[in-house]
Amino acid sequence: MSIFLRAHWRNLAIVSYAVPEEILIPYLPAGCELDRIDGAAFASLVAFEFLDTRVLGIKVPGFVNFLEWNLRLYVRQGSRRGVVFVREFVPSRMIAAIARWGYNESYENAALRQEITRDQMRYGVSWKGDSGLIALGLKPQPQSADHSSREHFFKEHQWGFGSSRSGERIAYEVVHPVWYVLPVTSVSVEIDWAALYGRPWAAMQGAEPYHAAFAVGSDVTVSWPMR
Repeated sequence: MSIFLRAHWRNLAIVSYAVPEEILIPYLPAGCELDRIDGAAFASLVAFEFLDTRVLGIKVPGFVNFLEWNLRLYVRQGSRRGVVFVREFVPSRMIAAIARWGYNESYENAALRQEITRDQMRYGVSWKGDSGLIALGLKPQPQSADHSSREHFFKEHQWGFGSSRSGERIAYEVVHPVWYVLPVTSVSVEIDWAALYGRPWAAMQGAEPYHAAFAVGSDVTVSWPMR
């Protein structure tokens, strides 16, 4: 694997929703299909810390530690399970530009914030006058998640998929150990779906989360895109 990025991903809040397939299908790269649980397809709001970041082995001053907020859906390509990103928010135009250049994904510069206490994690995003908030209540008791669990389905994916500028499918490998989780005791999400993700997502306004998980995180490597 030719590595593009190394980092430590920490404190991942993952809030997942069952989403009508007609919203998700336009995002599918060539050769991919939706990955389902009990016949339903899903997307997740994910917010986390990017730490000790190195691009091509280099730490760029001012861009080593930052937050990310993204919306992703779950797909399969043959035997490979992975995710496709709808939009990713980061707090730097340079970070967004590098990511768009490398992966042709919808990265945007936004104001991000984080609040941490012993039993709660809060992430917020502000973009073009609109905002979102994820708040999870937590038990500070790290534990493993069974491979058949919902936590495992939503947090463990070895592949990211996208489309090149010419419309061909690209894939990149994401490698990390299996993440421990903290039990989630409460979940609150405030978001204007259409404002942050486009008019089709208005159908999700007021939707209740299907599942919420909190992953402790680890060191991660991300490969260069490949066909």
